Amino acid sequence: MKALIGICMTLLLAGISASQDRAHDRERFAGAWRLARLEQPGADGKLHDVDCTGLFVFTSDGHASVQVMDRKPQTSATAGPQQYSQGGYEASWGTVNVDERTHTFVFHIEGALVRTLVGKDLPRSYQFSGNRLTIKSTRADEHWSVTWER
Repeated sequence: MKALIGICMTLLLAGISASQDRAHDRERFAGAWRLARLEQPGADGKLHDVDCTGLFVFTSDGHASVQVMDRKPQTSATAGPQQYSQGGYEASWGTVNVDERTHTFVFHIEGALVRTLVGKDLPRSYQFSGNRLTIKSTRADEHWSVTWER
């Protein structure tokens, strides 16, 4: 009986500890993040750096806003499964639902420069490393990577 109680207490404490770690992860999003690096697939299929600047802001109550400006926008539209920018500029805002267990979040778009994004849920994976946050699409047809830093 004592062993069973000990096992239950261990599992309970591990669950509380994991829950606290996840809550900590969620809190790490809050604030403003400056764009450090954006990589997109080129015509050769390999990831290439894009010369751009931007800001991603997360609030503690689950809202987000992102703006990215390409310093040298291409004259032709970038081929891809989803258009996020127009004329070399991306802007959108909405709510964020974070799943710390899987290191993913869903960005629900409430408003955007590219109006076809409005109402969409954009699934993303994330990874924290020091003062950096790397975000990627979880869609199999998208292969970009964005690194933000404080």
